[in-house]
Amino acid sequence: MTQGATTPTALEVIREVPRGQFKHVLFDFDGTISVLREGWQRIMGPVMIEMICGDTEPTPEIEAEVEAFIDDTTGVQTILQMEGLIELVRKHGRVPEDQILDAHGYKEIYNDRLMVPVRERIARLESGELSVEEATVQGSIPFVQGLAERGVTLYLASGTDHDDVVNEATKLGVASYFNGGIYGALRTYEESNKEKVIQQIIADHNLHGAEVLVCGDGPVELRNAKDNDCIALGVASDEVEGAGWDDAKRERLKKAGADLLVPDFQEHEALLSYLFSTE
Repeated sequence: MTQGATTPTALEVIREVPRGQFKHVLFDFDGTISVLREGWQRIMGPVMIEMICGDTEPTPEIEAEVEAFIDDTTGVQTILQMEGLIELVRKHGRVPEDQILDAHGYKEIYNDRLMVPVRERIARLESGELSVEEATVQGSIPFVQGLAERGVTLYLASGTDHDDVVNEATKLGVASYFNGGIYGALRTYEESNKEKVIQQIIADHNLHGAEVLVCGDGPVELRNAKDNDCIALGVASDEVEGAGWDDAKRERLKKAGADLLVPDFQEHEALLSYLFSTE
């Protein structure tokens, strides 16, 4: 879409939204800014299938069900996904009840496997073998910087454990920009979740929804945004490349209610100009 020099060529406008009045912007982290956890779905999927099937062989139906579940819950806290896993384990009845773990037990198994590649990437980042640009969605850091320069209050909310989010955001050099706070997952879903953060932002600052922009690559945060009358910017990023459209993600974000869609933030200057234009 090209509406003049200030509109990004890759921007997909699903619906026209009020612009020029954003005071607060909430970001998801993984897949929106960071790609340190790229491939987490390829780890969670096999873990879930293994837990559901136990000693039995998986079926294509179970594999498809797990894939759909992960797609639909991208962006929620991991502990909530693990609670969903318990339901799937019981539904299929392949594992004796006394062998079914609680959500924290399943989360520990998943995290142990996920953190192997994550720690390896962080080590490469610290050694200089992996650059910050390679470890982030392209243009995401200049986009965050541009928002900060405009005096916008920035928040980071993630389904990843709080300490890990803070650590990884610090390693990427973006933690200091989030002057509104960094909100990672705590032990229970009720203690911290993205919708709770959005509602608190609106209540604390007496805002209208159009003054809050939510940026994320998962359907959960975009649904949370629309449920609270905020503007939803979907980031349909190809996390392997850190740039370009992920078409499956793009369709999921449209269904979740995205107002605007971008593949990445390479056109961050034009995107900022568009978002803050009053024309």
